[in-house]
Amino acid sequence: MKVLVINSGSSSIKYQLLQPDTGDVVASGVVQRIGESVADGSPTIEHRSGGETFEHDGPIADHGEGLRLVFELFTKSGHDLAREDLGAVGHRVVHGGEVFYEPTLITDDVVRAIADLSTLAPLHNPANVTGIESARALLPEVPQVAVFDTAFFHHLPAAAKTYAIDAETAAAHGIRKYGFHGTSHEYVSGRVAEFLGRDRAEINQIVLHLGNGASASAIRGDRAVDTTMGLTPLEGLVMGTRSGDLDPGIIFHLIRAAGMDVQQVDDLLNRRSGIKGLSGVNDFRELGRLIDNGDTAAKLAYDVYIHRLRRYIGAYLVELGRVDAITFTAGVGENDAAVRADALAGLAEFGIEVDPQRNTAKDRSARYISPEGAKIAVLVVPTNEELAIARASAALVG
Repeated sequence: MKVLVINSGSSSIKYQLLQPDTGDVVASGVVQRIGESVADGSPTIEHRSGGETFEHDGPIADHGEGLRLVFELFTKSGHDLAREDLGAVGHRVVHGGEVFYEPTLITDDVVRAIADLSTLAPLHNPANVTGIESARALLPEVPQVAVFDTAFFHHLPAAAKTYAIDAETAAAHGIRKYGFHGTSHEYVSGRVAEFLGRDRAEINQIVLHLGNGASASAIRGDRAVDTTMGLTPLEGLVMGTRSGDLDPGIIFHLIRAAGMDVQQVDDLLNRRSGIKGLSGVNDFRELGRLIDNGDTAAKLAYDVYIHRLRRYIGAYLVELGRVDAITFTAGVGENDAAVRADALAGLAEFGIEVDPQRNTAKDRSARYISPEGAKIAVLVVPTNEELAIARASAALVG
């Protein structure tokens, strides 16, 4: 049985066709610039299958057309989805609110409920719904499953998930810490247990999902006890374009003193802050080049990023009491040796060390980067959210 995994964004669709039992990727691709004009001739769809890349370079009006063109590319590459042994379509959905905390078979009522949760995730849930509706129209006979980014953090302890605001107001508007990147944190923490050859229930670990979006989690056994993202993905670590934690009074100051409205503040904190807001770029490779060339703004952006990351690592060490593993994952976490080294520098007295040779080795597999015999294992473990979604979907419909 194969599972088609769809991650639908506001102007893009990422997808993979996988075999969930083996993890083999049959085909994958991305649809870009949906609903935008295309004048430069660059491809709007890149579809990879069997070592070949198939492209479409015309404008794409909407998600429905995008998926229809993707299905044509599947057929062109030798995988007609209508004839494949397609067991399910798994959809990444960002926000499940209090309603959804397990993989869920999609029905009309479920689609409406996900749409209703758009007040909590206005940048993400509407796009997720659009992708779901388009896929259901094209594959009406195939079970469709929603897998929620917030699910792994649904059972956070009350002290960790509760904000110190008026309780009635919070209850009326669904205000609590929900957490995000849950599919990645759950997958990686499971892989850590496998890698260490230990029962997951016995392990305390910190997982650092560091990409353009970034989050950290403290996990005791198989349960998360804290995470950095909150009601929305804006809270916590400094990210590519998001501010992470800040004084809420800054928002009031911007409204009163700068005359900004809600949309302008939202745009500032989500799209024009973080590494990009401080340095002008949000790609860590480019940031590194700027630092090497003596750019002081880039160096400050990096230092702020590391400072925030270390603060949360320290908080989670205290929260867990005993830590068996600290794991880096996602684009920056898996590929930037300097971030890993600087995040954990000077912590040898706590049993946390990074071996320079292991840390800089060109290795894409799960691996130790701590020295032999270190008290706390420091690891790099590649995340695979698509495989996690595929397996969750297959288990539900199986």
